[in-house]
Amino acid sequence: MIEDGDGGGEFVMEKSPGGPGFALRGWAAADQTPVVSHSTDICVRGARLYLLPVPTRVPLKFGTETLSHVTCLRVRLSVVNRIGKTAVGWGETPLSVQWGWPSPQPYDERLRAMVALAHRIAEEWVRWGETGHALELGWDFVEGVLPRLWKALNAERAGDPMPWLAALITASAFDLALHDALGVAAGRPVYELYGREHLSRDLAYYLRPAEGSSACFAGKYPGDFLAPRRNPMRAWHLVGGVDPVDRSELRGDEPSDGYPVLLEDWVERDGLKCLKIKLRGNDAGWDYQRLVAVGRLAIRTGVDWLTADFNCTVREATYVDEILDRLCADEPRIYGMLLYVEQPFAYDLEANPLDVRSVSARKPLFLDESAHDWRLIRLGRSLGWTGVALKTCKTQSGALLSLCWARAHGMTLMVQDLTNPMLAQIPHLLLAAYSPTIMGVESNSMQFYPDASAPEAMVHPGCFRRRSGVLDLSTVGGPGFGYRLTEIRRELPTAELVLEQEKNSDPG
Repeated sequence: MIEDGDGGGEFVMEKSPGGPGFALRGWAAADQTPVVSHSTDICVRGARLYLLPVPTRVPLKFGTETLSHVTCLRVRLSVVNRIGKTAVGWGETPLSVQWGWPSPQPYDERLRAMVALAHRIAEEWVRWGETGHALELGWDFVEGVLPRLWKALNAERAGDPMPWLAALITASAFDLALHDALGVAAGRPVYELYGREHLSRDLAYYLRPAEGSSACFAGKYPGDFLAPRRNPMRAWHLVGGVDPVDRSELRGDEPSDGYPVLLEDWVERDGLKCLKIKLRGNDAGWDYQRLVAVGRLAIRTGVDWLTADFNCTVREATYVDEILDRLCADEPRIYGMLLYVEQPFAYDLEANPLDVRSVSARKPLFLDESAHDWRLIRLGRSLGWTGVALKTCKTQSGALLSLCWARAHGMTLMVQDLTNPMLAQIPHLLLAAYSPTIMGVESNSMQFYPDASAPEAMVHPGCFRRRSGVLDLSTVGGPGFGYRLTEIRRELPTAELVLEQEKNSDPG
Protein backbone atom coordinates (compact mmCIF):
# COMPACT_ATOMS: atom_id res chain seq x y z
CA MET A 1 0.00 0.00 0.00
CA ILE A 2 2.65 2.52 1.03
CA GLU A 3 4.93 1.77 -1.88
CA ASP A 4 2.11 1.93 -4.47
CA GLY A 5 3.36 3.97 -7.43
CA ASP A 6 0.06 5.71 -8.14
CA GLY A 7 0.12 9.49 -7.99
CA GLY A 8 3.04 11.85 -8.34
CA GLY A 9 4.38 14.62 -10.51
CA GLU A 10 7.45 16.74 -11.00
CA PHE A 11 7.96 19.98 -9.09
CA VAL A 12 10.91 22.37 -8.83
CA MET A 13 11.66 25.54 -6.89
CA GLU A 14 12.35 28.64 -8.94
CA LYS A 15 13.20 32.19 -7.94
CA SER A 16 9.99 34.17 -8.10
CA PRO A 17 10.12 36.98 -10.67
CA GLY A 18 7.53 38.98 -8.74
CA GLY A 19 9.40 39.49 -5.50
CA PRO A 20 11.54 37.84 -2.84
CA GLY A 21 11.49 34.16 -2.10
CA PHE A 22 10.65 31.26 -4.34
CA ALA A 23 7.62 30.01 -6.23
CA LEU A 24 6.73 26.37 -6.76
CA ARG A 25 6.41 25.58 -10.44
CA GLY A 26 5.85 22.22 -12.07
CA TRP A 27 3.42 20.07 -14.00
CA ALA A 28 0.34 18.20 -12.89
CA ALA A 29 0.69 14.47 -13.35
CA ALA A 30 -2.22 13.97 -15.76
CA ASP A 31 -2.19 16.78 -18.30
CA GLN A 32 1.21 18.52 -17.89
CA THR A 33 -0.52 21.81 -17.03
CA PRO A 34 1.85 24.34 -15.42
CA VAL A 35 1.04 25.06 -11.78
CA VAL A 36 2.26 27.73 -9.39
CA SER A 37 2.24 28.28 -5.66
CA HIS A 38 -0.19 30.49 -3.75
CA SER A 39 0.20 33.18 -1.13
CA THR A 40 -1.90 31.07 1.26
CA ASP A 41 0.66 28.21 1.24
CA ILE A 42 2.09 27.55 4.70
CA CYS A 43 5.21 26.17 6.35
CA VAL A 44 5.32 24.66 9.84
CA ARG A 45 7.58 26.55 12.25
CA GLY A 46 6.76 24.98 15.61
CA ALA A 47 4.76 22.28 17.36
CA ARG A 48 3.39 21.64 20.83
CA LEU A 49 1.82 18.40 22.00
CA TYR A 50 -0.67 17.95 24.83
CA LEU A 51 -2.03 14.69 26.25
CA LEU A 52 -5.54 14.92 27.69
CA PRO A 53 -6.71 11.79 29.57
CA VAL A 54 -10.45 11.21 29.50
CA PRO A 55 -12.22 8.44 31.50
CA THR A 56 -15.43 6.94 30.13
CA ARG A 57 -18.57 6.99 32.26
CA VAL A 58 -19.58 3.59 30.82
CA PRO A 59 -17.39 1.04 29.02
CA LEU A 60 -17.23 1.00 25.22
CA LYS A 61 -16.53 -2.32 23.49
CA PHE A 62 -14.36 -2.42 20.34
CA GLY A 63 -14.25 -5.92 18.87
CA THR A 64 -12.56 -8.10 21.47
CA GLU A 65 -11.47 -5.20 23.73
CA THR A 66 -13.30 -2.76 25.98
CA LEU A 67 -12.40 0.91 26.39
CA SER A 68 -12.65 2.46 29.86
CA HIS A 69 -10.57 5.59 29.20
CA VAL A 70 -8.89 7.34 26.31
CA THR A 71 -6.01 9.77 25.89
CA CYS A 72 -6.59 12.58 23.42
CA LEU A 73 -3.62 13.99 21.55
CA ARG A 74 -3.96 17.75 21.03
CA VAL A 75 -1.51 19.42 18.64
CA ARG A 76 -0.68 23.10 18.24
CA LEU A 77 1.20 23.97 15.04
CA SER A 78 2.63 27.43 14.39
CA VAL A 79 2.98 28.28 10.70
CA VAL A 80 3.91 31.12 8.37
CA ASN A 81 2.52 31.62 4.87
CA ARG A 82 4.28 32.89 1.75
CA ILE A 83 3.46 36.54 2.47
CA GLY A 84 4.83 36.31 6.01
CA LYS A 85 1.56 35.97 7.93
CA THR A 86 1.98 33.80 11.03
CA ALA A 87 -0.79 31.73 12.56
CA VAL A 88 -1.51 28.88 14.94
CA GLY A 89 -3.62 25.83 14.10
CA TRP A 90 -5.04 23.18 16.41
CA GLY A 91 -5.90 19.52 15.89
CA GLU A 92 -7.04 16.80 18.24
CA THR A 93 -7.65 13.06 17.98
CA PRO A 94 -8.47 10.40 20.58
CA LEU A 95 -5.64 7.85 20.55
CA SER A 96 -8.15 5.03 20.42
CA VAL A 97 -5.74 2.17 20.99
CA GLN A 98 -8.33 -0.61 21.05
CA TRP A 99 -9.83 0.47 17.73
CA GLY A 100 -6.66 1.25 15.80
CA TRP A 101 -4.39 -1.41 17.31
CA PRO A 102 -6.30 -4.50 18.46
CA SER A 103 -3.78 -6.79 20.17
CA PRO A 104 -3.25 -8.90 23.31
CA GLN A 105 -0.25 -6.65 24.02
CA PRO A 106 -0.87 -4.50 27.15
CA TYR A 107 -2.78 -1.30 26.52
CA ASP A 108 -0.16 0.94 28.13
CA GLU A 109 2.59 -0.40 25.88
CA ARG A 110 0.56 0.33 22.77
CA LEU A 111 -0.37 3.80 24.00
CA ARG A 112 3.26 4.64 24.82
CA ALA A 113 4.28 3.59 21.32
CA MET A 114 1.68 5.89 19.75
CA VAL A 115 2.83 8.79 21.93
CA ALA A 116 6.44 8.06 20.98
CA LEU A 117 5.43 8.19 17.32
CA ALA A 118 3.68 11.52 17.97
CA HIS A 119 6.98 12.95 19.27
CA ARG A 120 8.80 11.83 16.13
CA ILE A 121 6.07 13.22 13.89
CA ALA A 122 6.29 16.60 15.64
CA GLU A 123 10.06 16.71 15.26
CA GLU A 124 9.78 15.87 11.58
CA TRP A 125 7.12 18.49 10.86
CA VAL A 126 9.26 21.22 12.41
CA ARG A 127 12.44 19.98 10.71
CA TRP A 128 10.83 19.29 7.33
CA GLY A 129 10.49 22.90 6.19
CA GLU A 130 8.26 22.26 3.15
CA THR A 131 5.79 24.94 2.06
CA GLY A 132 2.43 24.34 0.41
CA HIS A 133 -1.29 23.90 0.84
CA ALA A 134 -2.30 21.81 3.86
CA LEU A 135 -3.73 19.08 1.62
CA GLU A 136 -0.54 18.92 -0.43
CA LEU A 137 1.71 18.89 2.63
CA GLY A 138 -0.53 16.39 4.39
CA TRP A 139 -0.43 14.00 1.44
CA ASP A 140 3.33 14.33 1.00
CA PHE A 141 3.92 13.71 4.70
CA VAL A 142 1.73 10.61 4.92
CA GLU A 143 3.10 9.20 1.66
CA GLY A 144 6.78 10.05 2.06
CA VAL A 145 7.63 10.75 5.70
CA LEU A 146 5.23 8.90 8.00
CA PRO A 147 6.05 5.41 6.61
CA ARG A 148 9.71 5.92 7.45
CA LEU A 149 8.93 7.02 11.03
CA TRP A 150 6.42 4.19 11.51
CA LYS A 151 8.74 1.50 10.20
CA ALA A 152 11.66 2.77 12.28
CA LEU A 153 9.58 2.72 15.46
CA ASN A 154 8.36 -0.81 14.77
CA ALA A 155 11.93 -1.95 14.09
CA GLU A 156 13.01 -0.68 17.50
CA ARG A 157 10.13 -2.21 19.47
CA ALA A 158 9.44 -5.69 20.79
CA GLY A 159 5.98 -7.20 20.61
CA ASP A 160 3.26 -6.76 18.04
CA PRO A 161 4.10 -4.13 15.43
CA MET A 162 2.00 -1.00 15.32
CA PRO A 163 -0.55 -1.22 12.46
CA TRP A 164 -0.64 1.49 9.83
CA LEU A 165 -4.09 2.51 11.06
CA ALA A 166 -2.65 3.40 14.49
CA ALA A 167 0.06 5.46 12.78
CA LEU A 168 -2.59 7.33 10.80
CA ILE A 169 -4.58 8.05 13.96
CA THR A 170 -1.48 9.54 15.58
CA ALA A 171 -0.62 11.60 12.49
CA SER A 172 -4.19 12.86 12.08
CA ALA A 173 -3.98 15.37 14.94
CA PHE A 174 -1.08 17.09 13.14
CA ASP A 175 -2.88 17.01 9.81
CA LEU A 176 -6.00 18.58 11.35
CA ALA A 177 -3.88 21.30 12.95
CA LEU A 178 -2.28 21.97 9.56
CA HIS A 179 -5.65 22.48 7.86
CA ASP A 180 -6.83 24.70 10.70
CA ALA A 181 -3.64 26.77 10.45
CA LEU A 182 -4.10 27.17 6.69
CA GLY A 183 -7.49 28.78 7.24
CA VAL A 184 -6.39 30.87 10.22
CA ALA A 185 -3.41 32.28 8.32
CA ALA A 186 -5.68 33.12 5.37
CA GLY A 187 -8.42 34.51 7.62
CA ARG A 188 -11.01 32.19 6.05
CA PRO A 189 -12.87 28.97 6.86
CA VAL A 190 -10.69 26.12 5.62
CA TYR A 191 -13.50 24.59 3.56
CA GLU A 192 -13.35 27.68 1.35
CA LEU A 193 -9.73 26.83 0.49
CA TYR A 194 -10.14 23.48 -1.27
CA GLY A 195 -10.56 24.79 -4.83
CA ARG A 196 -8.29 25.56 -7.78
CA GLU A 197 -7.63 29.11 -6.51
CA HIS A 198 -5.64 27.75 -3.56
CA LEU A 199 -4.30 24.35 -4.62
CA SER A 200 -1.30 23.83 -6.89
CA ARG A 201 -2.19 20.26 -7.83
CA ASP A 202 -5.45 18.95 -9.20
CA LEU A 203 -6.87 15.61 -8.07
CA ALA A 204 -5.18 13.77 -10.95
CA TYR A 205 -1.91 14.21 -9.06
CA TYR A 206 -3.21 11.99 -6.25
CA LEU A 207 -5.98 9.79 -7.62
CA ARG A 208 -6.39 7.19 -10.35
CA PRO A 209 -9.80 6.01 -11.58
CA ALA A 210 -10.83 2.39 -11.25
CA GLU A 211 -10.14 0.28 -14.31
CA GLY A 212 -12.98 0.66 -16.78
CA SER A 213 -14.43 3.68 -14.96
CA SER A 214 -15.36 6.92 -16.70
CA ALA A 215 -14.24 8.94 -13.66
CA CYS A 216 -11.81 11.76 -14.47
CA PHE A 217 -9.80 13.80 -11.97
CA ALA A 218 -7.85 16.09 -14.30
CA GLY A 219 -8.71 19.74 -13.67
CA LYS A 220 -10.82 18.87 -10.63
CA TYR A 221 -10.28 19.73 -6.97
CA PRO A 222 -11.78 18.62 -3.64
CA GLY A 223 -14.11 21.61 -3.64
CA ASP A 224 -15.77 20.19 -6.76
CA PHE A 225 -16.90 17.13 -4.79
CA LEU A 226 -17.96 18.79 -1.54
CA ALA A 227 -21.61 19.44 -0.81
CA PRO A 228 -22.99 22.76 0.45
CA ARG A 229 -22.67 22.89 4.21
CA ARG A 230 -25.64 21.25 5.92
CA ASN A 231 -27.08 22.20 9.27
CA PRO A 232 -28.58 20.70 11.34
CA MET A 233 -27.67 17.04 10.85
CA ARG A 234 -29.28 13.87 12.11
CA ALA A 235 -27.19 12.19 14.80
CA TRP A 236 -26.51 8.47 15.04
CA HIS A 237 -26.25 6.98 18.54
CA LEU A 238 -24.02 3.97 19.24
CA VAL A 239 -25.51 0.96 21.00
CA GLY A 240 -22.33 -0.64 22.33
CA GLY A 241 -21.84 -4.34 22.79
CA VAL A 242 -22.05 -4.04 26.57
CA ASP A 243 -24.66 -1.26 26.72
CA PRO A 244 -27.83 -2.27 28.59
CA VAL A 245 -30.83 -2.23 26.27
CA ASP A 246 -33.40 -3.04 28.96
CA ARG A 247 -33.44 -3.27 32.75
CA SER A 248 -32.69 -6.98 32.76
CA GLU A 249 -29.20 -6.16 31.44
CA LEU A 250 -28.29 -3.72 34.23
CA ARG A 251 -25.26 -4.89 36.19
CA GLY A 252 -25.70 -2.64 39.22
CA ASP A 253 -22.49 -0.66 38.69
CA GLU A 254 -23.89 1.88 36.22
CA PRO A 255 -23.16 5.55 36.92
CA SER A 256 -25.70 7.75 38.65
CA ASP A 257 -24.60 11.08 37.20
CA GLY A 258 -27.74 12.52 35.68
CA TYR A 259 -27.14 11.06 32.21
CA PRO A 260 -29.17 8.17 30.80
CA VAL A 261 -27.99 4.57 30.99
CA LEU A 262 -30.75 2.60 29.30
CA LEU A 263 -31.12 2.93 25.53
CA GLU A 264 -34.79 3.90 25.76
CA ASP A 265 -33.91 6.79 28.06
CA TRP A 266 -31.30 8.05 25.57
CA VAL A 267 -33.84 7.88 22.76
CA GLU A 268 -36.36 9.88 24.78
CA ARG A 269 -33.86 12.45 26.12
CA ASP A 270 -32.18 13.25 22.80
CA GLY A 271 -35.06 12.50 20.43
CA LEU A 272 -32.91 9.96 18.60
CA LYS A 273 -33.98 8.62 15.21
CA CYS A 274 -30.86 6.65 14.19
CA LEU A 275 -29.14 3.82 16.10
CA LYS A 276 -25.87 2.04 15.27
CA ILE A 277 -25.72 -1.47 16.77
CA LYS A 278 -22.34 -2.95 17.71
CA LEU A 279 -22.25 -6.72 17.17
CA ARG A 280 -19.74 -9.45 18.03
CA GLY A 281 -19.16 -10.96 14.59
CA ASN A 282 -18.27 -14.37 16.05
CA ASP A 283 -21.56 -15.36 17.70
CA ALA A 284 -24.38 -15.42 15.16
CA GLY A 285 -27.07 -16.21 17.71
CA TRP A 286 -26.11 -13.29 19.94
CA ASP A 287 -25.79 -10.92 16.99
CA TYR A 288 -29.23 -11.83 15.66
CA GLN A 289 -30.90 -11.48 19.03
CA ARG A 290 -29.18 -8.13 19.59
CA LEU A 291 -30.48 -6.81 16.27
CA VAL A 292 -33.99 -7.97 17.14
CA ALA A 293 -33.92 -6.55 20.68
CA VAL A 294 -32.69 -3.12 19.56
CA GLY A 295 -34.94 -3.18 16.52
CA ARG A 296 -38.08 -3.85 18.52
CA LEU A 297 -37.17 -1.09 20.96
CA ALA A 298 -36.56 1.21 18.00
CA ILE A 299 -40.00 0.49 16.57
CA ARG A 300 -41.63 1.07 19.95
CA THR A 301 -39.83 4.40 20.54
CA GLY A 302 -40.16 5.92 17.05
CA VAL A 303 -36.59 5.42 15.80
CA ASP A 304 -36.40 5.48 11.99
CA TRP A 305 -33.10 3.88 11.04
CA LEU A 306 -30.63 1.24 12.18
CA THR A 307 -27.20 0.11 11.10
CA ALA A 308 -25.14 -2.92 12.11
CA ASP A 309 -21.41 -2.78 12.87
CA PHE A 310 -19.72 -6.20 13.07
CA ASN A 311 -16.33 -4.63 13.98
CA CYS A 312 -14.00 -6.56 11.63
CA THR A 313 -14.44 -9.93 13.35
CA VAL A 314 -16.40 -11.83 10.65
CA ARG A 315 -14.42 -14.30 8.54
CA GLU A 316 -16.95 -15.37 5.87
CA ALA A 317 -19.64 -13.46 3.96
CA THR A 318 -22.17 -16.22 4.64
CA TYR A 319 -22.13 -15.28 8.35
CA VAL A 320 -23.65 -11.87 7.54
CA ASP A 321 -25.83 -13.22 4.72
CA GLU A 322 -27.55 -15.72 7.00
CA ILE A 323 -28.24 -13.16 9.72
CA LEU A 324 -29.70 -10.73 7.18
CA ASP A 325 -31.82 -13.41 5.52
CA ARG A 326 -33.21 -14.57 8.86
CA LEU A 327 -33.98 -10.98 9.83
CA CYS A 328 -35.71 -10.37 6.49
CA ALA A 329 -37.88 -13.49 6.90
CA ASP A 330 -38.72 -13.20 10.60
CA GLU A 331 -38.49 -9.45 11.33
CA PRO A 332 -39.15 -7.70 8.00
CA ARG A 333 -39.81 -4.32 9.54
CA ILE A 334 -36.48 -4.35 11.37
CA TYR A 335 -34.77 -5.52 8.19
CA GLY A 336 -36.32 -2.58 6.33
CA MET A 337 -35.02 -0.15 8.97
CA LEU A 338 -31.45 -1.41 8.47
CA LEU A 339 -29.93 1.34 6.32
CA TYR A 340 -26.50 -0.22 5.79
CA VAL A 341 -23.97 -2.70 7.21
CA GLU A 342 -20.57 -1.52 8.41
CA GLN A 343 -17.19 -3.32 8.16
CA PRO A 344 -17.95 -6.94 9.10
CA PHE A 345 -14.64 -8.28 7.77
CA ALA A 346 -10.94 -8.06 8.60
CA TYR A 347 -9.70 -4.55 7.88
CA ASP A 348 -6.55 -5.59 5.99
CA LEU A 349 -8.14 -5.93 2.55
CA GLU A 350 -4.87 -6.72 0.85
CA ALA A 351 -4.28 -9.72 3.10
CA ASN A 352 -7.97 -10.69 3.11
CA PRO A 353 -9.41 -9.92 -0.36
CA LEU A 354 -12.83 -11.41 0.37
CA ASP A 355 -15.56 -11.14 -2.25
CA VAL A 356 -18.47 -9.49 -0.44
CA ARG A 357 -21.00 -9.07 -3.24
CA SER A 358 -23.47 -11.43 -1.55
CA VAL A 359 -23.68 -9.03 1.42
CA SER A 360 -23.91 -5.84 -0.63
CA ALA A 361 -26.67 -7.45 -2.73
CA ARG A 362 -28.74 -7.50 0.45
CA LYS A 363 -27.77 -4.17 2.07
CA PRO A 364 -25.32 -1.34 1.30
CA LEU A 365 -21.92 -2.36 2.67
CA PHE A 366 -19.56 0.31 4.04
CA LEU A 367 -15.80 0.21 4.47
CA ASP A 368 -14.59 1.72 7.74
CA GLU A 369 -11.37 0.39 9.28
CA SER A 370 -10.31 -0.82 5.81
CA ALA A 371 -10.63 2.61 4.17
CA HIS A 372 -7.17 3.95 5.04
CA ASP A 373 -6.92 5.74 1.69
CA TRP A 374 -8.41 5.87 -1.80
CA ARG A 375 -6.31 2.94 -3.06
CA LEU A 376 -7.91 0.59 -0.55
CA ILE A 377 -11.33 2.02 -1.37
CA ARG A 378 -10.61 1.17 -5.00
CA LEU A 379 -9.73 -2.39 -3.95
CA GLY A 380 -12.84 -2.60 -1.78
CA ARG A 381 -15.06 -1.48 -4.64
CA SER A 382 -13.62 -4.24 -6.83
CA LEU A 383 -14.57 -6.77 -4.13
CA GLY A 384 -18.16 -5.56 -3.86
CA TRP A 385 -18.16 -2.87 -1.13
CA THR A 386 -20.59 -0.08 -2.01
CA GLY A 387 -19.93 2.69 0.53
CA VAL A 388 -17.21 4.41 2.53
CA ALA A 389 -17.27 5.57 6.16
CA LEU A 390 -15.00 8.61 6.36
CA LYS A 391 -13.14 9.52 9.56
CA THR A 392 -11.00 12.55 10.36
CA CYS A 393 -8.79 10.28 12.49
CA LYS A 394 -7.28 8.94 9.25
CA THR A 395 -6.24 12.55 8.47
CA GLN A 396 -8.31 15.36 7.04
CA SER A 397 -6.21 15.20 3.85
CA GLY A 398 -6.88 11.49 3.38
CA ALA A 399 -10.59 11.85 4.16
CA LEU A 400 -11.00 14.56 1.52
CA LEU A 401 -9.23 12.51 -1.14
CA SER A 402 -11.21 9.39 -0.23
CA LEU A 403 -14.42 11.41 -0.46
CA CYS A 404 -13.50 12.60 -3.96
CA TRP A 405 -12.59 9.14 -5.22
CA ALA A 406 -15.72 7.55 -3.76
CA ARG A 407 -18.07 10.19 -5.15
CA ALA A 408 -16.48 10.02 -8.59
CA HIS A 409 -17.21 6.28 -8.61
CA GLY A 410 -20.77 6.45 -7.32
CA MET A 411 -20.07 5.09 -3.85
CA THR A 412 -22.21 6.14 -0.89
CA LEU A 413 -20.67 8.09 1.99
CA MET A 414 -21.00 8.17 5.75
CA VAL A 415 -18.97 10.02 8.40
CA GLN A 416 -18.31 7.84 11.43
CA ASP A 417 -17.24 8.83 14.91
CA LEU A 418 -14.18 7.86 16.91
CA THR A 419 -16.17 8.95 19.97
CA ASN A 420 -14.68 12.41 19.49
CA PRO A 421 -14.79 14.77 22.48
CA MET A 422 -13.60 18.37 22.87
CA LEU A 423 -11.95 19.94 19.81
CA ALA A 424 -11.94 16.62 17.93
CA GLN A 425 -15.71 16.84 17.56
CA ILE A 426 -15.72 19.99 15.43
CA PRO A 427 -13.69 18.92 12.36
CA HIS A 428 -15.53 15.58 12.55
CA LEU A 429 -18.89 17.31 12.31
CA LEU A 430 -17.68 19.72 9.62
CA LEU A 431 -16.54 16.83 7.43
CA ALA A 432 -20.05 15.39 7.66
CA ALA A 433 -21.61 18.81 7.03
CA TYR A 434 -19.75 19.11 3.70
CA SER A 435 -20.20 15.45 2.70
CA PRO A 436 -23.39 14.10 1.09
CA THR A 437 -23.69 11.31 3.67
CA ILE A 438 -26.33 8.62 3.46
CA MET A 439 -27.88 9.98 6.67
CA GLY A 440 -26.39 12.56 9.03
CA VAL A 441 -23.37 11.81 11.21
CA GLU A 442 -22.45 9.44 14.02
CA SER A 443 -21.70 11.20 17.34
CA ASN A 444 -21.19 9.46 20.67
CA SER A 445 -18.94 11.49 22.96
CA MET A 446 -21.99 12.79 24.85
CA GLN A 447 -22.80 9.19 25.77
CA PHE A 448 -19.37 7.98 26.89
CA TYR A 449 -17.69 11.12 28.30
CA PRO A 450 -20.12 14.07 28.21
CA ASP A 451 -18.44 16.16 30.92
CA ALA A 452 -15.08 16.03 29.14
CA SER A 453 -16.37 18.55 26.59
CA ALA A 454 -18.01 20.98 29.02
CA PRO A 455 -15.78 23.99 28.14
CA GLU A 456 -16.30 23.46 24.41
CA ALA A 457 -20.03 22.91 24.91
CA MET A 458 -20.36 26.36 26.51
CA VAL A 459 -19.40 27.89 23.14
CA HIS A 460 -20.84 25.22 20.83
CA PRO A 461 -23.81 23.69 22.69
CA GLY A 462 -25.40 22.21 19.58
CA CYS A 463 -22.24 20.24 18.77
CA PHE A 464 -22.16 18.43 22.11
CA ARG A 465 -25.84 17.82 22.85
CA ARG A 466 -28.26 16.09 20.51
CA ARG A 467 -31.68 17.69 20.54
CA SER A 468 -34.67 16.33 18.61
CA GLY A 469 -32.27 13.83 17.10
CA VAL A 470 -29.98 16.39 15.46
CA LEU A 471 -26.73 18.28 16.00
CA ASP A 472 -26.52 22.02 15.37
CA LEU A 473 -23.29 23.53 13.99
CA SER A 474 -24.55 27.10 13.74
CA THR A 475 -22.02 28.34 16.33
CA VAL A 476 -19.06 26.96 14.33
CA GLY A 477 -17.61 29.68 12.14
CA GLY A 478 -14.63 31.84 11.40
CA PRO A 479 -11.10 31.06 10.20
CA GLY A 480 -9.81 27.50 10.02
CA PHE A 481 -12.22 25.01 11.52
CA GLY A 482 -14.09 27.78 13.33
CA TYR A 483 -13.24 26.51 16.81
CA ARG A 484 -13.52 30.03 18.35
CA LEU A 485 -10.77 28.82 20.65
CA THR A 486 -10.26 32.11 22.48
CA GLU A 487 -13.80 31.78 23.86
CA ILE A 488 -13.29 28.23 25.17
CA ARG A 489 -12.20 28.28 28.80
CA ARG A 490 -10.11 25.14 28.90
CA GLU A 491 -6.92 24.90 30.94
CA LEU A 492 -4.47 22.68 29.12
CA PRO A 493 -1.91 20.54 30.96
CA THR A 494 1.76 21.29 30.59
CA ALA A 495 2.81 20.61 27.01
CA GLU A 496 4.19 17.13 26.47
CA LEU A 497 6.60 18.50 23.88
CA VAL A 498 7.54 21.99 22.61
CA LEU A 499 9.52 22.44 19.39
CA GLU A 500 10.43 25.49 17.34
CA GLN A 501 12.58 25.89 14.24
CA GLU A 502 16.12 26.81 15.10
CA LYS A 503 16.30 29.46 12.41
CA ASN A 504 13.77 31.73 10.79
CA SER A 505 13.78 30.20 7.33
CA ASP A 506 12.11 31.97 4.42
CA PRO A 507 8.76 30.32 3.58
CA GLY A 508 8.60 31.90 0.15
